[in-house]
Amino acid sequence: MSLDKIKVIELKVIKNSKGDLLKYLDKKSKYFKKFGETYFTEIKKGNIKGWNYHKKLYSSIAVPYGSVKFTFAENIDKKKKIIIIGKKNYSLIIAPPGLWFKFESLTKLSLIINTLNDIHKSSETLKTPIKN
Repeated sequence: MSLDKIKVIELKVIKNSKGDLLKYLDKKSKYFKKFGETYFTEIKKGNIKGWNYHKKLYSSIAVPYGSVKFTFAENIDKKKKIIIIGKKNYSLIIAPPGLWFKFESLTKLSLIINTLNDIHKSSETLKTPIKN
């Protein structure tokens, strides 16, 4: 899969003095694939999670709290694409299968939400330790 297939879509933030509303996914959106499962991941500053590789699953990723640097690659040792998203530039990353990715928090604590287009199975995901 090509790094050019990654999409970044600006998401809607509705400001409210009691707390903002951050829209995430809508089944009518042209970028919505199919619902499989959703999970949240916390990550603390100074930590990196990854490298992960989905063979068949699409990931729809947003960061409603904090700021996270995502690094995507077709091959870990080759060209990489870096995308930074968070509350201040609230966006959705659509990551197709066939790419490696890792991520790190740029703030004290960040919260990532990821919706997959099918149920996750450990046999579907490859993992390798972070070297770079």
